[in-house]
Amino acid sequence: MSSSDLRRRARRVAAESFGWDELRHGQEDAIAAVVDGTDTLCVMPTAYGKSAIYQVAGMLIAGATVVVSPLIALQRDQMTGIAQSPGEVDAVAVNSAQSDGRNEDAWASLAVAESEFIFLSPEQLAKPDVMRRLGEIGISLFAVDEAHCISAWGHDFRPDYLRLGAVIEQLGHPVTVALTATGALPVRQEIVERLGMREPLVLTRGFDRPNIALSVARYESEDEKRDAVIDSIRNLDMPGILYVGTRRTATEYADALAEHGLRTAAYHAGLPAAERKRVHEAFHADELDVVAATNAFGMGIDKPNVRFVHHAAITASLDSYYQEIGRAGRDGEPADARLHYRAEDLGLRAYFTAKHADLDVAEAVVTALRHADGPVRTAELARVVGASTRKVGGIVGLLHDAAVLERAHGSIRISDSFTGSARDGAERAEEQSEMRERIAESRLEMMRGYAETTGCRRQFLLAYFGERLDEPCGNCDTCRAGTAEQSEHVAGDPFAENTRVRHGEWGEGTVMSTKDDRITVFFENEGYRVLARSAIDENDLLDTI
Repeated sequence: MSSSDLRRRARRVAAESFGWDELRHGQEDAIAAVVDGTDTLCVMPTAYGKSAIYQVAGMLIAGATVVVSPLIALQRDQMTGIAQSPGEVDAVAVNSAQSDGRNEDAWASLAVAESEFIFLSPEQLAKPDVMRRLGEIGISLFAVDEAHCISAWGHDFRPDYLRLGAVIEQLGHPVTVALTATGALPVRQEIVERLGMREPLVLTRGFDRPNIALSVARYESEDEKRDAVIDSIRNLDMPGILYVGTRRTATEYADALAEHGLRTAAYHAGLPAAERKRVHEAFHADELDVVAATNAFGMGIDKPNVRFVHHAAITASLDSYYQEIGRAGRDGEPADARLHYRAEDLGLRAYFTAKHADLDVAEAVVTALRHADGPVRTAELARVVGASTRKVGGIVGLLHDAAVLERAHGSIRISDSFTGSARDGAERAEEQSEMRERIAESRLEMMRGYAETTGCRRQFLLAYFGERLDEPCGNCDTCRAGTAEQSEHVAGDPFAENTRVRHGEWGEGTVMSTKDDRITVFFENEGYRVLARSAIDENDLLDTI
């Protein structure tokens, strides 16, 4: 089938089965690639329509489609969207929130091809029975939603996602499509590697959200910032989200804003599940003006009329900041994104970001695995070494990245390639931990760069994701202040975006963005570094690869 015929079929399925009058160019490109059998990574902003890619492609490819989604609430939202479509499209889910009978009905529906899509969490895919049933049914398309969760450098890393590469191979490597709303180049590279994607097409589209006004307000003291946050939000169009750094400040800001007559609620991971659900539903029903929330108020916030997203605390990376402000203005109408910033906040964020490997626990984990009769699950490993499951899970992730151990079917064993002592393995884990910390620190420095730039903030933000905006945007505070002068790109630049380079001390990296006087490079083992062109020339710092 020709590409044009395939695209016509895709548009017809989109209209007849799902009621979509048109597909965006990026969606069509991705659907065509997936149906043609090409593994595809789609990096597209929230509300761009990423789910349409696996939905239309799934209907065009014979056989069932697995959709991996991290939260049951997200699965329900996606299934509801499919159920409300005009075509006869069925989707089922298998999860712990359903009765055994309902889960069995879902499997039966798949077995007789009554349903096209099955929604699963990565935890479900660790169960041998689930894998056996999927193998019997035959899976033709494997879709990974929120794919940045597989990246240790992503802002929402989830260890359970690490098994997905092995799951895909066990299912015979069906065509794989990975979807994420945020993914700087290092995150994209890790998604491709960890999912075992074969010669994938990587599509990035639509990161520029020109309807969102960007600004940063700077303060000297915390009290000054707190008063300014409250005053600014009081005068904004509603509804909106105020992101904060701690559970305590979520409650404090919600109470303070309520004193000014706003309908508010606090949201954080420490609240009972019923209260979190109540706040989530009330916000979607326009019963709240402002939710003061930690980053726990994240996935599943698909509300078109959010008029502002403000941050009273700096985020750990531009990845997470971009995704959070992207919850504003999804209806295309004007929206406001402001970072309330104190330079001292960076030190506090760095403190919470820092994570160190416990050498003794890491050594105990390697020793326990060496003495085990076979593969061991994380919970059992935690009991044997006398540490929390959370701590051991983190250590296991480091040891896995250091090639000391392997995961298989939800269990862990020592890698055949590792022949060192238990202490050697622990030291490898420590090296991984130190590398992650360096990268986390560098990402925080990129946040500082965004907060303190006098150039166009939108140009800075888009450059981080590998997109170029040739002219200042005109809709950020620096543009309005007249400081965002156009930088000249260097003609015939040997260090253009995406160029692979090597540094004598920091190793190999990729040029992320360029200016006339400096370039930003992501080094795999060091993170982001900004290098002055004059220093590069004078000291011969970089070679192209």
